[in-house]
Amino acid sequence: MKDKFHDELARMRAGVLGMGFFAEQMLSDAMRALQENDTGLAREVKERKVRLSGQNDTLEEDAYRLIALYQPVARDMREIACALKIISSAERIGRYGKDTAGVVLSLGETRPDDLLNALSLPHMAKLVLSMIDDALHAYETGDLGLIAHHHGRDDVVDKLRHTIFREGITYMMEDPRTITRCTNYLMVARYLERCADHSCKIAEKVHYLVTGERIEIR
Repeated sequence: MKDKFHDELARMRAGVLGMGFFAEQMLSDAMRALQENDTGLAREVKERKVRLSGQNDTLEEDAYRLIALYQPVARDMREIACALKIISSAERIGRYGKDTAGVVLSLGETRPDDLLNALSLPHMAKLVLSMIDDALHAYETGDLGLIAHHHGRDDVVDKLRHTIFREGITYMMEDPRTITRCTNYLMVARYLERCADHSCKIAEKVHYLVTGERIEIR
């Protein structure tokens, strides 16, 4: 019975990890679609939301079933609690990817402009995606070194978002023709900031899983 439980626990863990990387890819592809004004890729990212929701529902049911059947304690219970929190954060990251894809579609098939790079959105996305990736790999390996500097990295992302906001307002004041595009880009910056926050949530739960100690990364 115990071996069966741990086999099922391992399968659930693999599913959680798969969902996390799936959500990360949604965000990454949405940002690529934004940089390249690729509406086809943006539509594809939006369509992945259905699969993401299905993964979330399945994994939630798996977790609750394991609790009901086996009544786990100690680390095994932490494993399941951690999984539930990670899939919640992963779903939000994927949703922000979908929302970013929606921005691409709202802007339409226009030529790429320099404003996106001027506001440092690709750089911000790279920072955020690296945080998500490290948090997920920490979950996979138990290597807390991957998330040791998450607090500082999140501070960098927060400061960058505020900088992007100020610069975006300046562009809009100097050239009203940029208002629509800048407004959309500022929304994307907010989405990225929230994704960084969710990577911190994942990191917190990984730390709890490995050590049994709760921490707050903010």
